[in-house]
Amino acid sequence: MLKNKLQKYCLILASGSPRRQQFFKDLDLDFEIRLKEIEEIFPPELKAEEITNYLAELKAKAFEGELKENEILITSDTIVWHKNKALGKPKDAQDAFDILKSLSNATHEVITSVCFKTNTKTTVIYEVTKVTFNELSNKAIHYYIENYKPFDKAGAYGIQEWIGFVGVTKIEGSYANVMGMPTDKVFEYLNNLP
Repeated sequence: MLKNKLQKYCLILASGSPRRQQFFKDLDLDFEIRLKEIEEIFPPELKAEEITNYLAELKAKAFEGELKENEILITSDTIVWHKNKALGKPKDAQDAFDILKSLSNATHEVITSVCFKTNTKTTVIYEVTKVTFNELSNKAIHYYIENYKPFDKAGAYGIQEWIGFVGVTKIEGSYANVMGMPTDKVFEYLNNLP
């Protein structure tokens, strides 16, 4: 459906995330992957979606001047926002434990921004999903970290993994967004292209 509509465009996903790549396959889209190393540093005064909007756009700026007329570059960034603080990817097992302990028995927000860049225009959209965890025992947290090694995930967890099945009691908003891509909004944006 959308694939036919986008035939005149070339979609470029600038993400090494296997989950994001799978989402694009599952949306039945033709795309290519182009990667650039970006230092993900943001100004300290930014809050919540300001951070992910900034980082998604920063990733797109790395391709400035390289896009052909029919190309649409897609970049994105996800953070966990909890107690007025951005939780990114854990540095090590202890950091992962501390992050999960702080999310235990509490509600946090998962924020993903997606940047669509052409050679003439840049558009950023974002989605916020609220996720509530029940009380996670130290044993459960250690089990999860040892067996699933969530070091490439914002907030030190993947909702589609064991911890999501046993720990998440409530989700308000997009489930796909918690996995790193608000697929409904991406579909809607692409579907509304001229």
